[in-house]
Amino acid sequence: MPLLSALDLCSRLASVCLLDARPDPADYASGHLPGAHHADLNRHLSTACDPGHDAALGGRHPLPPVARFAAQVGRWGIGPATPVVIYDASGGGNAAARLWWMLRALGHEQVQVLDGGLPAAVAAGLPLTADLPSNDVVPPYPADQWRLPLADAEAVEILRHDSTRRLLDVRSAQRWRGETEPFDPVAGHIPGSLNLAWNDNLGPDGRFKSPEALRAQYAALLEGTPSDHLTVHCGSGVTACHTLLALEVAGLLGAALYVGSWSEWCRSGRVMSLNPKARP
Repeated sequence: MPLLSALDLCSRLASVCLLDARPDPADYASGHLPGAHHADLNRHLSTACDPGHDAALGGRHPLPPVARFAAQVGRWGIGPATPVVIYDASGGGNAAARLWWMLRALGHEQVQVLDGGLPAAVAAGLPLTADLPSNDVVPPYPADQWRLPLADAEAVEILRHDSTRRLLDVRSAQRWRGETEPFDPVAGHIPGSLNLAWNDNLGPDGRFKSPEALRAQYAALLEGTPSDHLTVHCGSGVTACHTLLALEVAGLLGAALYVGSWSEWCRSGRVMSLNPKARP
C-alpha cells in the first residue's frame, strides 16, 4: 500500500527516512516530526524559484530536471533500499503526494504517504521538534528519466479530442466552472475535461477513503475508460498527484500527469472554456 497509518509509523519511526512536504518552510521550522527533512515545493519539487521561471512554459510548478532531483534525494540520505514516509498537513494534497509521485517516478518503490498527515501523527502521540535532522549524504539516486507517464500540452490537445481517453481536472468545481480563480490569470477549464476535486479522495476524518470506495468512485467517473487512458491535471501539477495516489490505492494504475496543468494551459493561447463573468 502507498499509505501508512500514524499508528504504524509510531512503530517504524527509527527505520524510515521522514520527509515533511508542507510548503511553508516556517511551518517546518516551528515544529516537525523528529528526524524529518523539509522537502520544499518551490525549491526541491519544482523549478518555481529558478531565475526566469515562466508559468507559460510548464506551469507554476514545473518538474525539476531528473538529475537535480536525484541529487537532492541523495542529500536526504535516500538510496534505492531506503524506506521513505512523507507527510504534510493537507491530507497529502500539498505536497506529500507530489513528492510520492516524484520518488516513484525515479523508480523508488519503498515510499509511502502518511495517511491523515501531521494531524494524525500528533493525535497518535508522536512529538514535534524544531531540531534539524542529520544524515549521511549518499550519491545521487540512480535514475536518468521520469519513469511514470507524463503528458505535455501538445499531448493534452490531442487526447481531449479522443473519445477513448479522458482528461480529469481535480481542482474545485468552482474553479473548473470558472466561477473563481485564486491563482491564475484566467478562470475556466480545458474543454473536454471531467472534474472531480482531489479532496473527494478523503473521508470526513481527513484520511483516504477505502480502496473499495475509491475504486467505485473512479469507476463511476470513467464509465469504462481504463485508468491507463486517463490524464490528470490540476492548477500546477501538485494536487493532481493526490488523485494519482488515490488511483493507486484503488488499484487503478497507469494514469498520466499533466504537470503544466491549468496554469500553463491558460497562458498558452489554446482554446479554453471560460466564464466571462469570473474575476481572478
